[in-house]
Amino acid sequence: MRITVTSVLVDDQDKALRFYTDVLGFRPKHDVPMGPHRWITVVSADSPDGVELVLEPDEHPAARPFKEALVADGIPFTAFDVDDVAAEYDRLRALGVRFTQQPTDMGPVTTAVLDDTCGNLIQIQHVSG
Repeated sequence: MRITVTSVLVDDQDKALRFYTDVLGFRPKHDVPMGPHRWITVVSADSPDGVELVLEPDEHPAARPFKEALVADGIPFTAFDVDDVAAEYDRLRALGVRFTQQPTDMGPVTTAVLDDTCGNLIQIQHVSG
């Protein structure tokens, strides 16, 4: 068993696609019309055949309150690995990304938390060792 697809709940698919590709650097993989929404996935530029991230509309009645509760408590929805948290933090801040947590060393892991502009907090991290 392996993970091939995971999701992030977004308030606007077009805005999310721009942010996740133009800012974070993911690559579009699928963009298929499905009624009023689309099946949009992005992948890591380093692993185009790896795990796909679905930019899932947050239309379910429970989705937005769930996301708002996570944000209110400062809890990231998901995490992405990076090679250097401080360098990625600097790169993204230069692009106007808002962070709720600057790079923080937590022993074997360094993390930072950003606002994805689509209603989520996202953690970037590097695990040493």
